[in-house]
Amino acid sequence: MLDNGEHESIDEIFHRLNAKADILYRLVMWLSDYMSKANDYGTGQLMNMVEIHTLTAIEENPGITVTEISKTWNKTKGAVSQTVTKLASKGFVSKVKLPENAKTVLLFPTESGKTLSKAHKTSDAIDLTKGMEYLLKKHTMEEIDVFYRVANTYLEMFKLYYND
Repeated sequence: MLDNGEHESIDEIFHRLNAKADILYRLVMWLSDYMSKANDYGTGQLMNMVEIHTLTAIEENPGITVTEISKTWNKTKGAVSQTVTKLASKGFVSKVKLPENAKTVLLFPTESGKTLSKAHKTSDAIDLTKGMEYLLKKHTMEEIDVFYRVANTYLEMFKLYYND
């Protein structure tokens, strides 16, 4: 309903709400494309964001399991397991089964996995710094902080309403 007592049509409501939501849709699509592209993080090895962030999660949490990663990222165990298998086949991750429970597989970075993860962290720190410098040309730090708080609230909302 409008302030003057008139009712909006569904098209009017959609266009009013979609004007802002479209920014999010475009951002998500750009990020999705960016995440799927292979990048060189400084070692000559090409990896997409899912692979490199999985490796870094393992490097920062030696002994983590596929289940733990899948819960953190809201991905299926199968999807995470496929990524881990790729990383293991490339020699970046080792899998260790517990003698008392063969179903539990602990994940550890190899030395080359540690090197690649550290190169990724360096590359991301540089890229994120450049991104922040660009944002600060157009926005205050307070505005940027508000954006991240709102983005976090969106994540909470998706977990609450759209988590299968």
